[in-house]
Amino acid sequence: MSARETPRTLDNERHPSARSLRGLDGLNFLMADVRDGLGPYLSVYLKGAQHWQPGDIGIAMAANSLSAALCQIPAGLLVDSLRAKRLLVAGSGLAVALGCILIATFPHLGAIVAAQIMIGAASAIIPPALAALSLGLVGRRRMDARISRNESFNHAGNFIAAILAGTLGQWLGYDWIFYLVCAFAIGSAAIVNLIKSSEIDHELARGGAEADPETGTAAHHVPIPIRELLTRRDLIVFLISVMLFHFGNAAMLPMAGQVLAQTHPGSDTIALSGCIIAAQLMMVAIAWAVGKAMAAGYGRKTIFLVALAVLPVRGVLFSFTANPIGVIAIQLLDGIAAGIFGVIAIVIAADVTRGTGRFNLAQGLVALSLGVGAGLSNLISGYIVQWFGYPVGFLSLAAIAAAALIFFALLMPETRDMQARQAAGMRDPAGATA
Repeated sequence: MSARETPRTLDNERHPSARSLRGLDGLNFLMADVRDGLGPYLSVYLKGAQHWQPGDIGIAMAANSLSAALCQIPAGLLVDSLRAKRLLVAGSGLAVALGCILIATFPHLGAIVAAQIMIGAASAIIPPALAALSLGLVGRRRMDARISRNESFNHAGNFIAAILAGTLGQWLGYDWIFYLVCAFAIGSAAIVNLIKSSEIDHELARGGAEADPETGTAAHHVPIPIRELLTRRDLIVFLISVMLFHFGNAAMLPMAGQVLAQTHPGSDTIALSGCIIAAQLMMVAIAWAVGKAMAAGYGRKTIFLVALAVLPVRGVLFSFTANPIGVIAIQLLDGIAAGIFGVIAIVIAADVTRGTGRFNLAQGLVALSLGVGAGLSNLISGYIVQWFGYPVGFLSLAAIAAAALIFFALLMPETRDMQARQAAGMRDPAGATA
C-alpha cells in the first residue's frame, strides 16, 4: 500500500458519531435557504424597491441561472477531487452571504450581475458537497435513509425560511430578506464543524470502490475516465429522464402565477406564497415516506415512476382552473413529485456510479440536465401560451411529462442492487443480465 493509500472500514461497519449526524441535519436545514440564493425575492426587491425595468431584472435573474448551469460539472469534479469538503460547504455558504450583502449595498446592474454570478457558482457546489458528506459518513447501505432524512430537513428549512422571509419583508423591509440568507449562511458555516473530518471516507464519498469483504480494507483508486462515464447507458437514460421531467414541470407554477395575476389581481402573491408553503410541507412528508418505501424494499424505478405519473395529472388540472384555492390544492401534487425527485435522483446517481469515483460529477450532470429541462420548459411554454393560451400551455407540458413517464418506464432498469446483479452475471457467463 502506497503512502497515499489509507485503510478503510467495511461499508456496513460505518458508525458515525451522533455529533456528526446532528451536524449533517443542521447543515441540510440551514443550507435549504442558502443553496437557492435569493430566488424570486430578488425580482420582487428589484421591482418593488428599486423600480427596475423588466429587461434589467431578467438580466440579473439570468446571470444566476447561467452561472449555476455552467458550474455544475466543474463543481462535481471539484467535490470528487478535494478532501476538504467541509471547507467547500462553508466557503460556498459564505460566498452566497457576500453576494447578498453586495446586492443590498450596491443595487446597480453591474454589481448585482456580478453578485448573482458568484451566488450561482457557489450554489452549484452545495448539493454535491452535501451528498458527498452524507455518503462518506454513513456509507452506501445507509445512504437511502440518510438522503431521505436530508431532504426532510431541507424542505423544513425552506418552509421556515419562506415564513421568515415573508414576515421580515412585510414588516421590516426588503433588506431583511438579504440579511436572513446571510444569517443562514453564517450558521451553516459554523455548524459544519460538528461533522468530524476523521469520520468521512473520502474515497466512498466520491463513489469509489468499497472495502474488500475479506480484508475489511480498500486502497484508493483512480476514478474512471469521464468519457467512459458518459458512455454508461443507464446514466444517459436517467439524465434524459431528468431533463424531460423538468421540461414538463418547471414552468407550471410560474404559469399558474400568471393566470392568478390575470384573473385575481391583488391576491396572486398570497396565493403563490400558499403554493410554496403547501408544497414544502408535502415534500417533508414525501421525503420521509420515500425513505420508508426504499427500506421496505420498493425499487427506485417504481418510486420515481410515481413522481413522473403525477406531473401529467397536475398539468391537466391546471388547465381547468384559475381559482386560488384550486391552484394551491393542485400544487400539492408538485410536493409529491419534487419530494420524490429530491431523494431518488441522488440515490440513483449513487447506484449507477458505484465504484467509478465519479458520484459527484454525476450529480453535476443531473443538475445540468435539470437546468436544461427547466430552461426549455419556460422558453417553449411561454411561446405556446402567447400563441394559443394558458390551457394549451398546461396541456403541452402535461404531454411532455407523459412522454417522460413512458421513456423512463421503457428504458430505465431498476438500479437497486445493480452491482450485485452485474457481479452475478460475470460469475455465470452462461447467464444473461438484464
